[in-house]
Amino acid sequence: MKPAPFEYDDPRSVDETIGLLAKYGDECKVLAGGQSLVPLMNFRLARPGRLIDINGVESLGRIRVENGRLLLGAMVRHAHLERSNDIAARWPLLYDAIVWVGHSQIRNRGTVGGSVAHADPAAELPCAFAALDAKFHVLSRRGPRVLRWDQIFVSEFTTSLAPDELLTAIEVPPQDPSAGVAFVEFARRHGDFALGGAAVSITLARNGTCGDVAIALLSAGPRPVRAEEAERRLKGSRVDEAAIAQASEAAVQGLHPTSDIHGSSEYRVKLLRVMTERALTKAVQRATRAAA
Repeated sequence: MKPAPFEYDDPRSVDETIGLLAKYGDECKVLAGGQSLVPLMNFRLARPGRLIDINGVESLGRIRVENGRLLLGAMVRHAHLERSNDIAARWPLLYDAIVWVGHSQIRNRGTVGGSVAHADPAAELPCAFAALDAKFHVLSRRGPRVLRWDQIFVSEFTTSLAPDELLTAIEVPPQDPSAGVAFVEFARRHGDFALGGAAVSITLARNGTCGDVAIALLSAGPRPVRAEEAERRLKGSRVDEAAIAQASEAAVQGLHPTSDIHGSSEYRVKLLRVMTERALTKAVQRATRAAA
């Protein structure tokens, strides 16, 4: 298959990029890693009249740490995160998540900004960013905006980005070095989209009670889901096997994931409960070691 005809722009700066977006708006698509957009174009499921290729915008490919916060340029490749010792040491949940993304060839080209803008509810990075309370820096000729994870993700493959806006960076807050983290998922084959998964970060006091916890679910709905009821039940409570089981059950209450050829909604709910229980168990083990 070949894509429908399109015009092509190759900007070299953020300012040039947002100028093109302001001029062409709905007519164009931004090309980052192309791991999702190019196949869609080849199958003619996407037919942009113009492609704005931002691979030449070097400033978008940088990783910075400012005042303890991680700032990921939108063009940072997945493989860059995977190979970063600093990410592994200081943002281990992000590191845990990245190794689940597709295959190595995809991680070599795919970008963090592309994963966010594509907004696939089965994508690992949006789920991890939800658990980490990440913020998203957006720019247009009308000025900058900073969006929370629950503001940028709207529904399947839909974000709140306006046609003239460019996602420039993802901001991740400092992660408590004593936190235990885990990212788990289940797919029928390695590299396939996950049927369900969970991202967990938890801190424990020396007496075993939960200080803080974040639980985000993958493939649980039209966008990443934070299991807020499960988080409320765990905070301030002693985290043992029974508490983990109860929190995992609470995490899936009210969920209605979409049924498809890979599994019914009921199957996915059961899977999500198991994934949450596994992620919590693993994270608690890590937090216990950190608190010892």
